[in-house]
Amino acid sequence: MSGRPDVTVVVAVYNTMPYLTECLNSLVGQSIGLDRLEVVAVDDGSTDESSAELDRFAERYPDTFKVIHQANSGGPAAPSNRALEVATGRFVYFIGSDDYLGEEALARMVDYADEHDSDVVVGKMVGTNGRYVHQKLYKKNDPDVSLYRSSLPFTLANTKLFRRELVEKHRLRFPEDLPVGSDQPFTIEACVRARKISVLSDYTFYYAVKRGDSSNITYRADHLSRLRCTASIMKHTASLVEAGPDRDALFKRHFSWELAKLVQDDFPALDDDTRRQVCAGIAALADEYLTDELRDSLDVKRRVRICLAQAGAVDELVRAVVEEVEEGAPPFHLENDRAFATYPGFRDEDLGLPDRVYELVGEAVPGRLAQGTELAGAEWDQTGDDLRLVLTARVGVLGDTGSLSVRLAQGAMPKSADKPGARRLTDGQEPPASTGEFTRTPTEDGRATRVRASIPVPAERAKRGVRVYVDVAGSTYEIPVRTGGMPLPLARRWRQAVPYRVAANRNSKGRLVITTAPLWEGEPGTGKGLRHMLSRLKRKVIR
Repeated sequence: MSGRPDVTVVVAVYNTMPYLTECLNSLVGQSIGLDRLEVVAVDDGSTDESSAELDRFAERYPDTFKVIHQANSGGPAAPSNRALEVATGRFVYFIGSDDYLGEEALARMVDYADEHDSDVVVGKMVGTNGRYVHQKLYKKNDPDVSLYRSSLPFTLANTKLFRRELVEKHRLRFPEDLPVGSDQPFTIEACVRARKISVLSDYTFYYAVKRGDSSNITYRADHLSRLRCTASIMKHTASLVEAGPDRDALFKRHFSWELAKLVQDDFPALDDDTRRQVCAGIAALADEYLTDELRDSLDVKRRVRICLAQAGAVDELVRAVVEEVEEGAPPFHLENDRAFATYPGFRDEDLGLPDRVYELVGEAVPGRLAQGTELAGAEWDQTGDDLRLVLTARVGVLGDTGSLSVRLAQGAMPKSADKPGARRLTDGQEPPASTGEFTRTPTEDGRATRVRASIPVPAERAKRGVRVYVDVAGSTYEIPVRTGGMPLPLARRWRQAVPYRVAANRNSKGRLVITTAPLWEGEPGTGKGLRHMLSRLKRKVIR
């Protein structure tokens, strides 16, 4: 290498074969060229073939690779710090030794940093083999993104391009006492102190690989270690950013991610003492940093769990987790255009948590509404030419349920609504007209409302979904009725002049669909319908 390299890539390595080979090949194959590239790889006491593989690349590319071997330190912080001491590039970039880069990644990021005078450049990352990578930040290129008014706080890995002048000016290093999240303090401080942060989204820069055994993304630390690490990260952040909306924007990540993960499905299995310590640790952080505005910005599930922990309500927290695992999300209590998730502790006078903890605050909840809505019974009611679908459905709402109705809606749910299983109607949209009759009563278990509906079925060719419509927290939701294991009524014909056939079906998503069609085509008395029917029968016989 002649002169100073443009970028130093730091690779902390511990037992990552065979993934390491692809990682290193992606570096030497960069379009930026070997003369502008420096790779500093630190072997942190590997016991597989990683050490030999690093030496092989160093021998093949002696002007590009610097390899350092050291005893195992227990994490990526120490080898990353060691690499920073010998890095010489204008920029420094960190890559996981089981991941790899797109061919043009470094050239594009360095050019963009030079063009916009950026101190930090974030290139689009994607996950492979099923690894999750938060994508909201990568909607468009942005030469000047705010740490506090973007999704950057949810993308705090150190896999970014940093101007090394910034790193050395503020002596940014990785805390070596954190087994989890040691890259966060480095990344947060770099972004806080950066003059400009840029995002590039028009190319896949970084491929984050999920190993076959998932060992690279599995927490090795227990709940209390993870709690300690999160507390340390938040304390460091608080020393950089004063209390207010900016700090709230950063800490929303920690309350909704790191701390929320401590009270997930595995929380009830912890021993009593560990559960109490976890709740006490969350309480200390919530007392210090959870403002009312930050609390209200969390989704209701996470908010309730964090606030139960803050209140020391360990038993209620365990019950909230267990009941949601076993029975699904709790019903919503509707009251005066407000909606409350009836988790344990709701309006418990002894606990004293405010209603606001349980309230839906600007949050769409299509998946939860669909989860609590299911068919409980269905039959046909026919009187002459009048045919009605009489069904009973269980809907996961309680309280002011006057808006709750069941109707036949033309066509399928929009594709955008398929995944959550429900959709919120936009302004100006109205539920389909209905002359059906409805009764609404709470179920015996007190966790839902049973609605019984008698809905007229028009005689026309159509396929209609059976939908529930209900107002929740000022918004109207359309919810398809799932059939579950409920048997459906047999197909039936009705009307005298032109016989029609009606059938209740279960579609590929397990939702109830009503299909109506004439028994034959054509006008009665013309013979066209009969000829059409005979023609179809003839074709079937020939086949």
